[in-house]
Parts: sequence; C-alpha cells; structure tokens
Amino acid sequence: MGRSSRPVAGLAAAVLLAVGLPAAGAQGAQAAAAVPRVDLRVLVVDDGGPAVEAIRAELDAAGTPYTRVDLGDRGRPRIDDAFLSDTVDGRPRAKYQGVVLPNDNPFGDGSAEMAAVAGYEKRFGIRQVDAYTYARPAVGLTTVHAGSLDGRTAQVTAEGAAGPFAYLRKNVPFEDNDTGVNESYGYLAAPLDRQPDGATYTSYLDAPVPDGSRRGSLVGQYTHDGRSELVVTFVYNQYQSQFRLLSRGIVEWLTQGVHLGASRNYFAVHVDDVFGSDDRWDSQLNCTPGDVDCPPGTHPENDPIRMTAADAQYAGQWSRDHGLTLDLAFNGGGSEGYKEAHAGSDPLARQLVADQSAYRWIDHTYNHPFLGCLQNTSVVPWKCATDLLGRTRWTSRATITAQIDDNRGWAARQGLAVDKDELVTGEHSGLKTAPQQPEDNPELAPALTQTQVAWLASDSSREREQRRVGPSLTVPRYPMNIFYNAGKATEQVDEYNWLYTRKADGGSGVCEGSATTTCLPAPLSSSTGYTDYIVPLESRIALGHVLANDPRPHFIHQSNLAEERIGYQALEKILADYRSLFADSTPPVNLRMRDIGTELRKRAAWAAAVREGKVSAHRIGADISVTAPAGVDVSATLPTGTVQVQGTGRIPFGTAYAGLRSGWAAPATGEGSLAFALADSTSAARVLLGKATRVQAPAAALPVPRGVTARVPYGPGDRVRR
Repeated sequence: MGRSSRPVAGLAAAVLLAVGLPAAGAQGAQAAAAVPRVDLRVLVVDDGGPAVEAIRAELDAAGTPYTRVDLGDRGRPRIDDAFLSDTVDGRPRAKYQGVVLPNDNPFGDGSAEMAAVAGYEKRFGIRQVDAYTYARPAVGLTTVHAGSLDGRTAQVTAEGAAGPFAYLRKNVPFEDNDTGVNESYGYLAAPLDRQPDGATYTSYLDAPVPDGSRRGSLVGQYTHDGRSELVVTFVYNQYQSQFRLLSRGIVEWLTQGVHLGASRNYFAVHVDDVFGSDDRWDSQLNCTPGDVDCPPGTHPENDPIRMTAADAQYAGQWSRDHGLTLDLAFNGGGSEGYKEAHAGSDPLARQLVADQSAYRWIDHTYNHPFLGCLQNTSVVPWKCATDLLGRTRWTSRATITAQIDDNRGWAARQGLAVDKDELVTGEHSGLKTAPQQPEDNPELAPALTQTQVAWLASDSSREREQRRVGPSLTVPRYPMNIFYNAGKATEQVDEYNWLYTRKADGGSGVCEGSATTTCLPAPLSSSTGYTDYIVPLESRIALGHVLANDPRPHFIHQSNLAEERIGYQALEKILADYRSLFADSTPPVNLRMRDIGTELRKRAAWAAAVREGKVSAHRIGADISVTAPAGVDVSATLPTGTVQVQGTGRIPFGTAYAGLRSGWAAPATGEGSLAFALADSTSAARVLLGKATRVQAPAAALPVPRGVTARVPYGPGDRVRR
C-alpha cells in the first residue's frame, strides 16, 4: 500500500454548522432576485493524492481553467465566503462553477472552511466532486465490499447512461497490467436503506460484489441539504483507462455541461514509405542489412518488403470497411526505381493512384534520404561525419529542397492530389536526433521556407511537444512498435524478442536497466507471440493515447500492410476496443496532418493564456461572456442549441460530440470578447438564502496502492508518458 489508512470509524455522524449568508432586507432581497454571475472556473482542493491529480490532468488537457488550493501548503489561502463569492455590479458572483475535493470533507472536525464550501454550493447550486471517498452514511452509502478491483469490469447504470456517462456504451474495465502489483482499490457500496429526509443517492457506475449476491456502486450522485456531490469510491491515477473513460463525465457533471476547454478522442494513422520498399530484419544477424544498425561489411539484403497492387486493393477496402482514412506518406522515387527494374511498370502505383480518394497523401521526400548530418556508418551506432576541422557535415539545402520538390513533381505527373503544406522527412531526419545529432540541420529551416512547408512531422518519442522549425510547426507522431522491417509476424516477434529480452534469455539485453522500457519475462512464441502479446499490448498503448484527448497521429510503415499485412491486426483491435467502449455519439476523430498541427497550435496558445491568467469567462443565466488575448481562439464545451452571438447575428457554436457542442471560436471583427447564448432549456444558477446547511464530519484517509501512486506500464515499449 502507498499512503496508508487510519481507522474508518465514528465518521458517519454529520454536524450542523452555521453558514453566514446575505442579510435580509432590501439589499438582500435585491441580490436574491438577481440572477447570479457564475465564473467559468473550477476550484480544486488538492491533498496531493493521485485522484485529485488525475482530475487536474483532465482539466489541463482540456484547457479548463481552475484554481488549485494545496492543503499541504501552510501559506495557502483560507477558504471562506469572501474567497468563494462576492458581488459585482450589484449582482451576486460565484467565483467557481464547480468544486473538486479529495473526499467529501478533507478539512478538520468542525471546519469553518467546509461549512463555507457547503453553504456556497447550496447558495449558488454549485456541484462538488468527491475524488476518492469512503462509502459511508455521510455520502448516502454503506460499504458491502472493499478491496482490489484489478481486472474487474464495471458497468454504467441506466441512470448513468441517461446522465453524465451517456457517451459510454456500458463497460468500464479496470486495468491489471502486473499481477504482482495492486493497481486499484475501491469500495463497492449500497445506498442506505433509509436516507435522511430529502436525500437521494443515484448510482451511475457499479460492479458485481465478488460473492455474486448483488452489485455495488462505485460512482453516484448524492443529493442532500440542497447540495449535489458526485461520490467516487475507488482510487485511480490519470493514466488508468478506467479514469480516462469516466473523466469526461466527471467534468461534464461538475460543470453541468458548460465550461471552457474541450476534450475529444483522436485517432489518425500515417503509413510511411509508400511506393518505396523497406529493408528486412535478419534473424541470424539480429540487425537489418541495408540499414545503419548492421555492422560494416554486412551484405545488403536483396529481399526488401514492398506492397503489391493486391495489398493496395486490400488497403482501400479495409479503410472503407473500418471507417478510418489512412494518411499515406509517399516516396515517388520508390515507384520510379521499381519501374526501372520491372520493364517500366508499377502496378502498385497504378492501383493506389486510381484509389487516391480513399486516402490522404503526404510528401515523404522523393528518395527517403537522411536529411540531417552526413552519416558515418563505418561504426555502429552511426555518428555524424565531420570535416578536417571537426565541424559537422550537413546535408545541403539544395538536396533537401530537391527531395521535396521532386516528390511534388512526381505526384503532379501522376495526377495525385497532395497538400504541399505537409512534409514527413525520412526517419524525421533534419530534426535533432539524440545522441548523435543534438541539433537540427541548419539547412533544414531555409529549405522549408523555400518550399513553403507549414507542417513538419516529428517523432513524439524524441520530442513530445510541438515546436517551430523555420516557417514550419512540427506535428509529433507516435511510433507504433510494429517494426518497419517486418512483413511477417515471425520477423516482428524475432526482432521484438531481441530488443525486449535479457541477454540470459538470448536477447540484446538493451531492456536491462532501461529507464524507458521493461524486459519480457521470457521470449515470445514465434507462432503466437504477435497475435497473443504484441497486438494486445500495442493496441492498449495506442488506445491510451486516444483516450487522453491527444490528437497526435500514430505511424507505421507500408511494409506492415504488405505480405502478411500484420499492421491491420493492431489497428482493428484498437478500433474494435474503442467501439465496444464508446457510444456512437463519441466517434474517434480522424484528422489530417495539417489539422492536427492546427489543433496543437491553438491548444498551446490557449493553454498559455489560461496559465497566465489572461482568460476570463462568466455566465449570467443563459448568457456567457469570454475574454481572451487578441489572436487566441477560445476553446469551449457547451450544451446543444448554443449559439455564438456576433453583433445582431447568431451562428451555431462548435460541432456535436459526446452529447454536447465543442470547438474553437474567435470574436467577430471589431469585437473584443465572445458572447454565447445557451438554449432556453439550459438550467441556470440560482441564489438561495438561508441560515445553515448540514456538513458531514471529516473523511478518513483511505488506502492507495503502490500501483496507483506510480503508473504501472502496459509492458515493453510503453513509455512513462502516454
């Protein structure tokens, strides 16, 4: 166990604490009659635990503003009425649209802070999320089972499907990545047989009790004393799929579907080296003849992997059948080289060009050369060649420009429509490549300027964040661990075993002591290892990216669509698993490269504005006003029927996703802020006057297993960040 527990006893009693509310009289009556202003910002009270950290990560990823109060900071602000609300232009103002607490009461016994929070929530109709709390009477529950939930499958209830989790199909599986590590802990609970007067508990997510006698709630809404709490009775971290599946619903419930920031599930697949061929892995040499990982003197192999016309037909039909458009990064020189060796004919190119509308096309340079430093391959690993003075020798600007332009020219001669803004260099070369090439080729940026490239692919395993290279912005891509030099499952498994097994097991031993990967417990079976181990693992890693509101594309190689077509197995599992988890209202968003780059650029600008406190937004009834720096598009999620008000006109906001509308918006010309109008049916905040509200006793510290405080990787190749 991680953060340990103190006894959960004597905590069921609730206490009644006085809450100061506006005085009666003319001023109080006027304030009560006014529709309050609610600022679009979340209050997060943080105990340093993984559950609150997970919710913060979700808000950060979406771009939703929040204020964090660190309970461990002695200098933190005191949470009182003045901290939570005030009056602006004679109108009551709620400074926070929702409150996230570590549990149902993280403050001390008889705490005035908890009383202030409870009174604030009641007064303005603000909701509260209890990130991880004990199933006790204070939240309308009694525990029926406590323990690990590893490998269990919870389900969204009918009420959850009609409420905040309508975007899920039903099942919410809990991870079990390592049988030797506890990765979850929770309390399966039942609503009290007799709730306090006016109180109700509605379960949104439940799971079977181990003895099979009943189902127990894990997430639900407890409404009592004029307040609403989303009660979560299991612990999680930001990486676990069970949280990622539920995180959207938690935020939408908290904010009542009205907030800045947005979250979607993205999945795009780039296929590199199309029209070219890829060198093949040699299981005897444990390297790839023809590539730089083989020792000097190794004979180049004469059996490269290249798609056929039949493979092209299959790819087009597969794409249509699975509703996923592939992005083909092509090398026109590969087709010309093939024709030279085959009497001027290339059936693959004919087929793909004929079916070009089934795909999106990206310039991958004409011949796929390495465009960084000139490589000295007389040693393994290679290093940058130098001149007599020890200076790095670089691929010239003319060579880079010719590779880009020649590929565009080849495409034009074939009648192939290509977006000239996008470029994928061979092996992402030209960009810095640690450790051999710690800086960009200085000739790359001028070549990109000359060829007017706006979006340049990069490798997210080297550089996760987008950055500028001359006139271009990078689009980081996730490499899938389906190797470029494998056209058959046995080749993939053999190389996988070499990379991810210990020397004592016949592998390279590279995984031993690695900070970025783990070792296999034993070599995989050559006959079943790909289907039974690699495909499930790679699909889980990729699906983790999809569930993380991460638009970065994944990439494989044309070799994976040739011969045994091993790439499709992983892609099919990703799509099948996704569609088994999400309702039709929440499809995977499949963007082309430039649109992904644009999304990342807008997010970076928005995140910076939010972080620097330059964004403000509030709601008064059905009207929303947002102010952001000039040139920064606003990200928001709002109910169906919301319109953006532009002068005397109104336009629909965003696009439909997961039952709401979300997207980017910018002020109309001449306007300094954005205005939105919600549909009339959207509920508005209200001000309630009163003297007291009921506050439960402090909550207990609960078990947090080691596998929650530190993320447990899915397996080899699953990097720390995903």
